[in-house]
Amino acid sequence: MIAALEKIRFRLRLSHDSLSGSPVNAPLLGADELAGLAVQAMRLARQPARREVHDHHAGDWPSTWLGRGLDFEEARPYAPGDDIRDMDWRTTARLGEPFIKTYREERQPALHVAVDRGPSMRFGTRRYLKAAQAARVAALLAFSASERNIAVGATLWDVDDLTLPPRHGRNGILELLHAAAAPCPPLPAEMAEAIHEVDRLHRLAAELPRGTRLLLISDFVWVTSEHEMALAHLAERTDLLAVRISDPAERELPDVGLARFQDMSSSDVRWLDTGTVAARAAHASDFAKHRAEIDAILGRAGVHCLDIGSEVDDLTKHLQAYA
Repeated sequence: MIAALEKIRFRLRLSHDSLSGSPVNAPLLGADELAGLAVQAMRLARQPARREVHDHHAGDWPSTWLGRGLDFEEARPYAPGDDIRDMDWRTTARLGEPFIKTYREERQPALHVAVDRGPSMRFGTRRYLKAAQAARVAALLAFSASERNIAVGATLWDVDDLTLPPRHGRNGILELLHAAAAPCPPLPAEMAEAIHEVDRLHRLAAELPRGTRLLLISDFVWVTSEHEMALAHLAERTDLLAVRISDPAERELPDVGLARFQDMSSSDVRWLDTGTVAARAAHASDFAKHRAEIDAILGRAGVHCLDIGSEVDDLTKHLQAYA
């Protein structure tokens, strides 16, 4: 295990050194930190899986979706459009009505990690940028999945979106980490305006196999009622977990006196006296109201949401149930 970690650390350092330069163009995470996450992931992988697993091969994990497979599930009444090859002739003859056999769908374990690297994710006031924390979450869960011999794929929402097909082994994980931890400087407003999350959600639903475990890591500040149907469709097709990243300064405005704020999506600039109790209270109220609206949309769409602050160092206690 030590030799494998040293090899990971060396390869990560090579890829990060090639990107290093000014602080703005530096990688979000260093090779040593990513190697440390790999160690944590190994511990998580030794814990019991969320679902019954007999061996790590295709078809060994029972799916919650019904479809074609070898394991008979139940017989149900025939409906127009059903394949006649699945007719349950014995039940049909016994009850005098047409019945269809349904089977438990076989699937190969797969994890897909979607990481938001949009304008609002390129912000942080404490330990990490939100985008860096998202990369840490992606790294920990991807390493843990790889330890269980689960194929891991990824989508990076960026200026130019990047999709990585599901792959087994370290090479696929390293490619994901290289992309997720790449430099993340502020984006110009004109680039932010061209982003359409609805299209991205529909693309995920269309491209991912039914039943894929999907981790969508974002701050979700972009969520509005227009995203509800797309989120619901994605949640219906996949085993979806939303991991929401927030910064302490977003949740509670710090007292730093008169400060200049810039909207990272529109480049609008505003001065605010954070030294007044009224200003901080108004900010806290607006944040709570906006988060409640987002929670309501996610809830109606059937999306479970896990909240993690950008200042959190130890991710294992937050992600223990999902590794």
